[in-house]
This record gives sequence, structure tokens and C-alpha cells, in this order.
Amino acid sequence: MPGVVYPLLLLTLPIEAPGGTPPAPAQDPELITPESVMEATLLTLGEIDQRLTVPVAVNAKGPYNFIIDTGAERTVVSRELANSLRLSAGNPVTLLSMTGRSKVDTVLVPDLMIKSIGVQHSMVAPKLEARNLGAMGLLGIDTLRDHQVSIDFDRGTMEVRKSEKRSKFRRAARDEIVVTAKSLFGQLIVTDAYYGSTRIQVVLDTGSQVSMGNSALRKRVARTRKTQPIELTDVTGDKTLADYTSVPNIKVGDVVFGAMPVAFADVAPFERFGLTNRPALLLGMDALRSFRRVDIDFPNRQVRFLMPKNTPSRLQEYRSPTTGTGGYSSNKTL
Repeated sequence: MPGVVYPLLLLTLPIEAPGGTPPAPAQDPELITPESVMEATLLTLGEIDQRLTVPVAVNAKGPYNFIIDTGAERTVVSRELANSLRLSAGNPVTLLSMTGRSKVDTVLVPDLMIKSIGVQHSMVAPKLEARNLGAMGLLGIDTLRDHQVSIDFDRGTMEVRKSEKRSKFRRAARDEIVVTAKSLFGQLIVTDAYYGSTRIQVVLDTGSQVSMGNSALRKRVARTRKTQPIELTDVTGDKTLADYTSVPNIKVGDVVFGAMPVAFADVAPFERFGLTNRPALLLGMDALRSFRRVDIDFPNRQVRFLMPKNTPSRLQEYRSPTTGTGGYSSNKTL
């Protein structure tokens, strides 16, 4: 659908429950429970939410910091940058954000260049407020589809690289797990994923700071699990509510997450992907931060996870170095 973009998701403070604020996370890692995973993650998101950006030149000016959003179909520029560069106005388009559809203004960008690869793009880009984007703009699938996105959490950097043809029979490195995905509207969707014995569809979404599940997945998660209401704000500034909880035993390829915090809400992207009736998950940056590096290779339709050093052996739970809470275990014998 022309003119549709899935933008960044921002997390605001959790809603205060009646009778007091949510309890502080456990300090002793041995005492951490699955329920405290979501609380610890909520409280630390503000600390780790230092936007990882890449330098982008627009009309030979800049560089400007843009966020990479693998869940967005279109590249977006901030209203402030468009005004500063006096970009010409384009026709309004329909933008599909987490909260629904809305009409937004666009600008003509004759020359956008990702500095690391030197490839120029011309496009009509939606323009939104920088305070809602969290940067001067975001790079969507239209500028990423021929490349590889590398997120290095050890160094705290994000980079766009040229993709090299890889044989599906090529052996992975000792500390690397490779997951094959399919492409839908340019996004990579992992179908070799499970919650327990239930197959789920997983969409890689670097624009979302929190992983999100749909109602079909929520029905498979025990209703007795503790939930917490949170308020989410998307790039249009609109807000929506979600039920936040910790979900154990989510398996993506050969990686098993011990306890993954997930916000449940039937947000618009699930409908766009045709994933309203099947259990599905938008895998956000909170989950990806468990790894040393994540490479999202669009042409090869592969996601490569670089495991932390001294990863435990087969099927032992690993505690996330980011939050100190349940992370993942590996099916790969190291």
C-alpha cells in the first residue's frame, strides 16, 4: 500500500497502579522472578534508551542522526530538518502507526545518502515532529532493503553495511546463531519461532523499544501471569495502552529466551502483516539488547545473533547482561 509506514514506538512511564507505584526490581540476581523481569525492564528502559543512530547526509548537508527502523516501510524526516533544509512539500500520505491510520504531510528528498555505504536515495518522505521520532529522522525499508543492518551493543553503535551473498550452507561462527527469515512488504519475518509448542510469527522491529505481542499470542500465555498497564506513544504523538508482562520460553530459531518482557496490544502493524489471528510478536530492541551484536541481512533474509562471551552450554538459562534478568539460552552447543 503506497504511503504507509510503520514507525518507531516510544515507551513512556508506566501507569501508576491504584494504591501506589510498582515495586522496585529485586537487587539480588538469584532472587529475580519472572514477574520482576518486566518491572526491571520498565525501570531500566529509560536508562538504556540511548537512541542508536547512523549518520545521514541530506542534500549534501549534515551529517544528521537517523534511527534505523526495520519495522517501517518508508523513511521519515523530522519537520524541523525539513524546514531547516527548505525541502519542497509533497502530497499527503496515509501513515499507519502503532495507534492507527492518519494523514501526514510529506516532503521531497532529492538526495539522501547513508554515509557508511555512500548510496544515494531520492524519495517522498513523511515528516513528523523530532520529539516524537527521537532523532532527526528514521531510515525505513525503502533505504535498507538492499543492505545489512548491524547493531553492535558492545560498542553501542548501529551501522548500515553492504550485503554480501552468503550460501545457506555456510557455517556460522562458533559464537553466532543464524536464523533464516521470509520477506513480507520488505520486512523480515521469522517463522521458525515458538512459544512453548505454539508456532509464532516474529517480526524484527528495531524501531520499537519494547517487544509487542498480539491477542492471539496473549490467549496462549497463562492468564494468571501478573500484568502491568503501560502507556505507549508512537511517532505521531498518539498514545495507546498495553498489558505488560513477562513471557517465558519464547524460541526464535535456535535461541530460547528465558523470560521476555512483552507488551500486549492489537496494534495496527499486526493487521498490516495479516497476523491478527495467528500468534505474533514484534521483536523490539529490549530483546535484541541481550546479544553482543545483531546483524539483519535483508538480501540474504538472515538474522545473525552474536552470543555474549562465556555463553552457557545447551539449554541453560542465560541472564541478560543488560537488565540482570532472564535472557535466553542457546540450542547451539558451544
